[in-house]
Amino acid sequence: MAEQYDILRSCPLFAGIDAGDIRAMLGCLDARVRRAARGEAIFPEGGPADRVGILLSGEAQVVRDDFYGNRTIRAVLSPGELFGETFACAGVERMPVTVEATKDAEVLLIRLRRITETCSNACEFHNRMVMNLLKAIAAKNLQLNRKLEITGRRTTREKLLAYLTAQAGQAGSSRFTIPLDRQGLADYLGVERSALSAEIGRLRREGVLESERSSFRLLKGEAERR
Repeated sequence: MAEQYDILRSCPLFAGIDAGDIRAMLGCLDARVRRAARGEAIFPEGGPADRVGILLSGEAQVVRDDFYGNRTIRAVLSPGELFGETFACAGVERMPVTVEATKDAEVLLIRLRRITETCSNACEFHNRMVMNLLKAIAAKNLQLNRKLEITGRRTTREKLLAYLTAQAGQAGSSRFTIPLDRQGLADYLGVERSALSAEIGRLRREGVLESERSSFRLLKGEAERR
């Protein structure tokens, strides 16, 4: 359980709150831990949008499947990340996306009103949590804007290089591993997998990058100008 508290301390919702205080808060928030097997929907599309979740372990993705079965990955979640807060705060009745476990996962679920409404104990942490929630939503909007900058590029090559350059920047190194396999990367960029694989092969031959599965290394050349 101590490890879970460490994860919660890394979550934006609990920023600036000590682990001992988090223990007391979880009871006040009526938080519930749920386990989800790989491939299981944590929040299914069309389900209630009145809760926020925190990934405690495993991995998950926020995905949207259209009428024709085409999948778009909106976000990739790792332990400590918050999800569902934008839809809950917007007052959306039903989830327009699915949050799906891509590895066996544990999540902490909290009803939004438990955060935003003052409890009978007049808990002093509610104001801090509301501010943290606002900051988390603002950060998600920035992430969405960054994704739109990537997926708004005209060609598969431009989208791929923009994404890889951003990942290298986050890693602080020209060598990095992305949290997606080839199909996942294609779904995230909104391109065909065959076109993506062909472009990766082309960039390798041109000496722009090296790659092995989900590991990449950006080399000197075109990638430096992204």
